[in-house]
Amino acid sequence: MYRQRWIELDQRCFARLFLGLGQGRLRRYSYWISKTADGPLYALFAAGLYWRGTHADLQFVTLLALAFAIELPAYLLLKNLFRRQRPAVAMAGQFQAHIEPSDRFSLPSGHTAGAFVLVSCIAVLAPLWLPLVLLWGCLVGLSRVLLGVHFPGDILAGMLLGSCSVGLALLSLS
Repeated sequence: MYRQRWIELDQRCFARLFLGLGQGRLRRYSYWISKTADGPLYALFAAGLYWRGTHADLQFVTLLALAFAIELPAYLLLKNLFRRQRPAVAMAGQFQAHIEPSDRFSLPSGHTAGAFVLVSCIAVLAPLWLPLVLLWGCLVGLSRVLLGVHFPGDILAGMLLGSCSVGLALLSLS
């Protein structure tokens, strides 16, 4: 009963966001915001910091790499454990995604999880930048809903997964 209520609430929130904000110009912005959270960009970011080679940069790259080493397997495990259908399938005939997702399942959002790995690393090691990257991370999550490939609950799960991965990485480094 509780699970069904959660699913219905998540679907209603998705519908309001998708239909209310996920159209026109905002949809195009969402596409590009989502692209900023693609995996290869994190590797380029880390490589740039590594190349600079300051102690703080190397600390950041180490934490980022370890957090992603925790987040990625957990993400794959959760996707295949929950096997939650994406909105276009779960609400067949009501919505059509604006992009083609990279896999079949939606929970958790990998783009959001990756973004919150970076957000959480910055929160720990460069907190001055936190307001800016926190806004970016939230926009990445919202963009995935507006593009029609995730429910809001998937976004919350991705935020939690990314943030907890950094917490576990910090524990293993101490």
